[in-house]
Amino acid sequence: MSETALTSLTLAQAAEGIRSGAVSPVDLTGAYLDRIAALDGRFKAFLTVFGDQAMAAARAAEGEIQAGRYRGPLHGVPYAIKDLVYTREGATTAGSKVLADFRPGFDAAVIERLNQAGAIALGKTALHEFAYGPTGVNPHYGTPRNPWGADRIPGGSSSGSAVAVSAALIPWAIGSDTGGSIRIPAALCGVVGLKPTYGRVSRFGVLGLSWSMDHVGPLARTVEDAALALSAMAGYDARDPASADQPVPDFVRGIGDVVRGLRVGVVRDYFFRNLDPEVAAAVEAAATVLAKAGATVSEVAFPLAAHSSVINQPVMLSEAATYHQGLLRKHWDMYSPMVRGRLTPGFAVTATMYLNGQRARALLTRQALDLLSQVDVLLTPTEPVGAPRIGDDTLNIEGRTEGVVNAMTRLTRPFNLTGLPAVSLPCGFTSEGLPIGLQLAGRPWDEATVLRAAHAFEQATDWHTRRPSE
Repeated sequence: MSETALTSLTLAQAAEGIRSGAVSPVDLTGAYLDRIAALDGRFKAFLTVFGDQAMAAARAAEGEIQAGRYRGPLHGVPYAIKDLVYTREGATTAGSKVLADFRPGFDAAVIERLNQAGAIALGKTALHEFAYGPTGVNPHYGTPRNPWGADRIPGGSSSGSAVAVSAALIPWAIGSDTGGSIRIPAALCGVVGLKPTYGRVSRFGVLGLSWSMDHVGPLARTVEDAALALSAMAGYDARDPASADQPVPDFVRGIGDVVRGLRVGVVRDYFFRNLDPEVAAAVEAAATVLAKAGATVSEVAFPLAAHSSVINQPVMLSEAATYHQGLLRKHWDMYSPMVRGRLTPGFAVTATMYLNGQRARALLTRQALDLLSQVDVLLTPTEPVGAPRIGDDTLNIEGRTEGVVNAMTRLTRPFNLTGLPAVSLPCGFTSEGLPIGLQLAGRPWDEATVLRAAHAFEQATDWHTRRPSE
C-alpha cells in the first residue's frame, strides 16, 4: 500500500487492516513519519517528533501481533499527544518558555492506558501557551497553520492536534478542553473533537488550567475514530481526585444504530444569536438531516447559557491564577503578555466571588440536566463563524463587533461549566471554504448517545470526507 493510501486511512480502517494483516504497523508509522517530515515545516503542528522511538514501538507491535498477542483496535496505530500531557521521555512544554526544559520523567495516566492498548506515539503537538487561549496563536514556538487557510487561526488550545489530524499527519490525537479547547480547533480545522463527561478520562499527569473544568479527549477524522480512542482513554484513576468510578462501555458498539425516535433539542435562544448566516444555515440543515434520519427534532430553551461567561469568569480566573502563582512570581518575563494579562485578574477574585460563581454554575447545570430529561441530545453550532484571520482581535458578525476570544468560546463554554459530554463534527463550509462545526451534547456518562447521533449525521452527509488541498 502506498504512503498516500496508508495516511488516508481512518483509525478504524487502519485498525482493521492491522488486525487482518493487510496493514503493517511499521509501514503505517513510517508513512506518517515521512509525511510529517515532508509537510510539518509548513503546518507547524508538532513540537517534538518521536522518530526512532516510534519506529521501535511499531516493530514491537508488529511482532506481538504476528505472535498472536493482538491487544485491540489501537494496537500498532499511531497517534499524537498535546504537549501538556506528561511523557516519560522528553520535555512537556505546555507551549511555554517557562517549561521549555521541564521533563516530568513519567507518563500521564492517559498515556499509560494507550501504551497498554499498544498505540504508537509519534510526537507531541503544539498548543496555545499554557492552554490558555482559543486561537492557537503561540509567540514562543510559532502558530500551527490551519490546513484550510494558512492565514486563518487553527483554534486552540489544542491547535497542533487538530491541524495534525486535518492535514493527515496523524490519524488521531489527544487534546484537552477547559473552555472549548478540543471542540474549537476541531470545528475550525474540519475534524471531530470529543470532550467527554467531566471525570471520564483521568487528568493525572496532564498540566492543569482550571481544575474543575479541565477535560481530556480525542480529536479524530471520524466519529467512529473518536469513539475508538475514547474507549482506550477512559477509566477510573484514583490519582485524579475528579476521576469517576463509572463503567466504561464500548463506545463503538451501537454507534451505527438507528436514531429513529431519538429526541434532539435545537437550542436557538442563545446559541443562534450573533451567528454568521452561513453557519446558522449549515447547522439548521444538520438538524433537518437528523430529522430525516428519524430523530424527533424540536426547539428547546436553555436561558442560563446566556450567562455562561459571567459564571465562568470568577471560577476559571481564580483556578488558573492559583495554579500559576508560583511560576508567575519566578518567571514573569517568560510569559507572553497575552497569557500574563489573562492570568493576573485571577488574583483579584475574592472567595465570595468564586463561591457565587460556583453557586450559579450549579443552577446552570441543573437547568441543563432538566432540559436533558426532556430530550436526549442538544444541538448547537460549535463556533459562530469560520476561522478568523491570524492577528485579528475582533470580529464583525452581522454588524456587531465582538472580541475573537469571547466569540471562540461562548458556544462551547457552557458544556465545560456543566461537565456534559459534547462533540464537534463538520457540517458544512463557508463561502470562503472554511469548515463549519456542529456541536452535540448529552447527559453525563452518555457519550454513547451523543456519538450515535453524531455518527448518524456523519453517515448521511459527506462533509467529513473532504480534505484540504496540500
